Amino acid sequence: MCALAGVSRASLYRFRPRPPKPDRDLELRDAIQRIALEFPRYGWPRMTEELQQRGWAVNHKRVYRLMREDNLLCLRRRKFVITTDSDHGLPVYPNRAHDLVLTGLDQLWVADITYVRLLLEFVYLAVILDAFSRREIGWALERNLEDTLTLGALRMAIERRRPAPGLVHHSDRGVQYASRDYTKLLRENGIQISMSRRGHPYDLKPA
Repeated sequence: MCALAGVSRASLYRFRPRPPKPDRDLELRDAIQRIALEFPRYGWPRMTEELQQRGWAVNHKRVYRLMREDNLLCLRRRKFVITTDSDHGLPVYPNRAHDLVLTGLDQLWVADITYVRLLLEFVYLAVILDAFSRREIGWALERNLEDTLTLGALRMAIERRRPAPGLVHHSDRGVQYASRDYTKLLRENGIQISMSRRGHPYDLKPA
């Protein structure tokens, strides 16, 4: 391999890359990611306060640095409508999925976001599942929580399945799913919108 690459063995061993050092902030990063998923609009001041309430001895400078490194400071709000929970006076989307009796595919899709903890960073995964088959039909992976994440998963699901009008799409009330662009795409494809009750992310019991 050295001969093919045109380098000497001495040079290879001299400049062999060293394994990365363990991240001393990994556990704190993990906690920040969990809070960011629960409260996507939190900036570094509210994130610092929330961490301190959960028992973390951190200051705002450290939180700001970690949020900047993990792309959590660049979440754009302008594409999102305010979620319609108890903190706001706007109408909410009813839960159409709770009593739905499934008899086949593409009657109910369930969407959610999680994060994946890698060795040196975190990435976000948006997934859409068909509730009848329990199979993944759309997904997207990003380094931030902007609405391009959920839109990517939705577009993949629509392209793959080409659902007939009347399909129900169920999610929580997160701003990613309540965004103007996301709900517009659902309506354009004849998909009914269903959301869990506030504080009930698993408010879904299809038969």
